[in-house]
Amino acid sequence: MKKLQIIAILLILVYSGVSAQSSGKHKYLKPINFQKKVTHIISGKSRSYYSLNAEKSSIINVQGPGVLRVISRGRFVPKAGNKISYEIEYTIDGSEQNKNKVSGAMRAKETTYLNSSLGIPGQLKDFEIELGRGYHTIDFKLKDGTVPVAVRYRFTPTKAKKQEWLAFSPVQPSEPVDLITREKTVCYYRFSMEKPLVVEINGPTQLRVLTRIENHYQMKGRIDYRMQVKENNEVKNTYLLSSRRSEITVYKDHNELIPGKACEFVIIVPKGRHTYEILPLDKDKNTLLGRFLLPKKDVKLMD
Repeated sequence: MKKLQIIAILLILVYSGVSAQSSGKHKYLKPINFQKKVTHIISGKSRSYYSLNAEKSSIINVQGPGVLRVISRGRFVPKAGNKISYEIEYTIDGSEQNKNKVSGAMRAKETTYLNSSLGIPGQLKDFEIELGRGYHTIDFKLKDGTVPVAVRYRFTPTKAKKQEWLAFSPVQPSEPVDLITREKTVCYYRFSMEKPLVVEINGPTQLRVLTRIENHYQMKGRIDYRMQVKENNEVKNTYLLSSRRSEITVYKDHNELIPGKACEFVIIVPKGRHTYEILPLDKDKNTLLGRFLLPKKDVKLMD
């Protein structure tokens, strides 16, 4: 009997360890633009929420994979009645608009505003967004401004699914640049606003895009830069990326430059033949380096 109890305890410990490894510690995010903070007091503890607006987008930038939990509370103002309803609209990486509708939210019992003149907070309502690997841009808005709403964004990283990726070359002519990372030579391609990277690909598949800003040695700190993706000559999405000087990657032939850490986003390629154009949007930045990767299982689509 004791042996069975010991085995059961060991199995629970092993399962707990695996569960802990499969998911990362969550963190709270704030919008990069519209940052009107609304402080809630919940069971005596202060919590920061951010107002949603019907006209101004609240933009969240985050690197996946992971799960973004969107926690919302509507506000009861005078003459609001016993229940409130509202609708949150959001888009992920410039895709089609999604909606989350909250109906019949009641007043919260153990939550107040730091500024009591705001009124009474509503019940906590939430929904989750699963995000794949790479950088993501999520735009949030209210459908209308009838009910004031504040949101808290909690992101929990998860492990990327194991998959073998192969390098995929852009349309020529593109200027190749060899980098050395962990004693291996990796080929990137230099591009700019005037000379964007162009790739032709058959779907359905995924296209991983890795970019590195080219730094001079005197450049320090974090560097933000914007990337635009066009699909068949139409703007598909714009990414705000942020990088620092790489500590493990160097140029093979250029000692006067140092590459930034790689930033990644993933393009979901629908069925059929598509042409993608990748270009930077910042005139004050130098040239960039780019690299494409394709799932090994989809290489046959390129034949």
